[in-house]
Amino acid sequence: MVEMKTDASVDAMHAAGQVVGRALTAVREAAGVGVALLDLDEVAREVLREAGASSPFLGYRPSFATTAFPAVICASVNDAIVHGIPTRYRLRDGDLVSVDCGAVLDGWAGDSAISFTVGRPRRADLDLIDAAERALAAGIEAAVVGNRIGDIAHAVGRVCRTAGYGIPSGFGGHGVGRRMHEDPDVPNEGRPGRGLPLRHGMVLAIEPMLIASGKDAYYEADDGWTLRTADGSRAAHAEHTVAITENGPRILTARETP
Repeated sequence: MVEMKTDASVDAMHAAGQVVGRALTAVREAAGVGVALLDLDEVAREVLREAGASSPFLGYRPSFATTAFPAVICASVNDAIVHGIPTRYRLRDGDLVSVDCGAVLDGWAGDSAISFTVGRPRRADLDLIDAAERALAAGIEAAVVGNRIGDIAHAVGRVCRTAGYGIPSGFGGHGVGRRMHEDPDVPNEGRPGRGLPLRHGMVLAIEPMLIASGKDAYYEADDGWTLRTADGSRAAHAEHTVAITENGPRILTARETP
């Protein structure tokens, strides 16, 4: 069942989304060669604490998971697509990092993700990240009243496939509200004009996930959470929480420009 949000509820979700944006900005600024992933998790925890927000990731255990998630960010490095658990691993020159973060403030959730490189970047990684951001922008542009879920999925998938990248099947965006994951599912590939109609008051997380090799295959790592590319190629992830409004899409997790 899809819960429609009031304008006041969307404003409250925007406040939660701004906490997420600040956390991701702080994590990116703290990331560097030699910095441990657990240190980045602590940076995000501090932002949440200062805002009086909680983490929807910490302790999260959906039906597919054998253990509860132990951190407030997902930190996925190089061939990890999503759901990476922060560890003592220290970032190395040239690493590609995807960080996903959520926040719950006054009962409302926000969810967003960014990808970036550490140290000297590879041109191929920058192109991959750029495509993820362009796919996200295309999905947001399609998130308008009168369109359908399939229009968002098609817009995202077209950018990914045109650029020659793979898309891990079965994973994509979702509704957001009182909980981080709500109905409906928002695939990263689909047919335009199909699926649930988009209406004022719907709030969606749109989140492209791209595999550099152009292949779609992945596997679940032994930690029970991290999804890795089957061929060892690199991956990137981008995400925003977006409200569907009569005035067009409203990005609730937009990050302030320094």
